[in-house]
Amino acid sequence: MLENNLTMNTEFYLLGFQSSQLSRVFLFCLLLMVYCGTICGNLLIIALVSTSKNLHTPMYFFISQLSISDILLTTDIVPNMLHVLLNNGGTITFIGCIIQFYFFCVSETLQCLLLAVMSYDRYVAICNPLRYASVMTWSHCSKMAIICWLVGFTIILSDNISVSMLEFCGPQTIDHFFCDLVPLLAISCSDTFIVELEMYLLSFPVAIIPSIIIITSYANIVSTILRIPSSTGRQKAFSTCSSHLTVVSLFYCTLFSVYVFPTRGQTLTIKVKSLTISKILSLLYTVFTPLTNPIIYSLRNKDIRKAVKEIIDKHEIW
Repeated sequence: MLENNLTMNTEFYLLGFQSSQLSRVFLFCLLLMVYCGTICGNLLIIALVSTSKNLHTPMYFFISQLSISDILLTTDIVPNMLHVLLNNGGTITFIGCIIQFYFFCVSETLQCLLLAVMSYDRYVAICNPLRYASVMTWSHCSKMAIICWLVGFTIILSDNISVSMLEFCGPQTIDHFFCDLVPLLAISCSDTFIVELEMYLLSFPVAIIPSIIIITSYANIVSTILRIPSSTGRQKAFSTCSSHLTVVSLFYCTLFSVYVFPTRGQTLTIKVKSLTISKILSLLYTVFTPLTNPIIYSLRNKDIRKAVKEIIDKHEIW
């Protein structure tokens, strides 16, 4: 009887944001504009870095890789979320849920690894400027980018497979706007110890080690900047990495707020509030951060503006 009752569900129901119709319509329009801006902004960065010779540098190469990762992340999450918002909830198949969860994990892993690589690039540029050209060669940069993508697509496979092997019984409702790990574990009737153990083990190569690289790189960068005698030199050196530091802070603060701070042992009222805050924080790093990345990194950058101006002037000539 028990085995017959523990059948694998064929679909889940995503609650999304349960609110008034006016609030959902407003949020739908806002997120649709953000999604369109994210796609256009990141595609612009990729196109400019690919076509403009002035942007054929390691820094802009890694920014273009980050833009591809941003497009992957937001496209995996936002279209289905807009459907859920418009209908005040929506269903997703089990296979669709697992696929969405997989590409979400891939893009988040890529973000962590690429941000670490970019911090290393800034470290070499500021702390070892004379060796920068010999260290950050095109071959070296390409290998690091390929490693990031390979690790991103392979390292989370084991955890994804373990999640797909879980049994889900009873209510098929996921109190979220996409298939994330914590909501999936919450509705599973299987023993989730192995999945949670894999999650904690994977956090070391995916999040902890990149965090250590970023912190170590910026500790050396700050130390080097403080030793620069002139205030103008210090300001110029800091401006080369301030954008990256801003994005890193925003990404890791929201990521750690959702996945590190525990919710067990809380009362029902606190748990409901915690779920709402978790959704808002998830919106930040899945929807808004991919939009802010091209703005913070590149659209305010004089090299990007120069490349855009060159393209506009070229088309005006034709």
